Amino acid sequence: MLTAAEWDVLGLSVSIAGRAVLVALPVALLLGWMMARTRFPGRTVLDAVLHSSLFLPPVVVGFVLILLFGADGPIGRFLASLGIRLIFTANGAALAAGVMAFPLMLRACRQAIEAVDPRIEAVADSLGAGFWDRTLSVTLPLAAPGLIAAAVIGFAAALGEFGAVITFAANIPGETQTLALAIYAALQQPGGEAVALRLAGISFGVAIVALLLSEALLAYGRRRSGQ
Repeated sequence: MLTAAEWDVLGLSVSIAGRAVLVALPVALLLGWMMARTRFPGRTVLDAVLHSSLFLPPVVVGFVLILLFGADGPIGRFLASLGIRLIFTANGAALAAGVMAFPLMLRACRQAIEAVDPRIEAVADSLGAGFWDRTLSVTLPLAAPGLIAAAVIGFAAALGEFGAVITFAANIPGETQTLALAIYAALQQPGGEAVALRLAGISFGVAIVALLLSEALLAYGRRRSGQ
């Protein structure tokens, strides 16, 4: 059984991971569509940059976010003028988690768009469908299972993110302390192994369910597209 404090950590983790997906998924969809359907100079370089958080240490990603969104960063100063602060906040934790999960969502979105037969879009175009009509009525519905899988994968990755979150948002109980950070904090306390084990079990269970769900959705999408 979880204590009230542990339930609060779980609820905050779900909230932060959900916000991370809401911020990152639309960008991943836009760039995934661009990478799947267009060819342009520097495409390979852009692809490497977009996936950079996969191979960079998470602490480096968090440090870059501090440089950009911190009190002295260019974006941070602009947001401060609007009364918005991200560093050491739950929204900042969502930003850090979203950045780390972004490449996984981008790859899933790109594969979902690539799985849609361009000939179907060409038929819709020949029947007079404009770009937005074709995208909203043909491409996105056919790609929907893959896009949902992208959201599920991104949510699971954001739920377990540690390095970038603790670097940019710190480990503040009730504000930025996610499951991963709570496990770390529990292990720093004498006798905290039992708490860490319970929270680790929850993290493991959520991750397994998310991965199984994403695989099922991707398989459904392949069957639906006839692949």
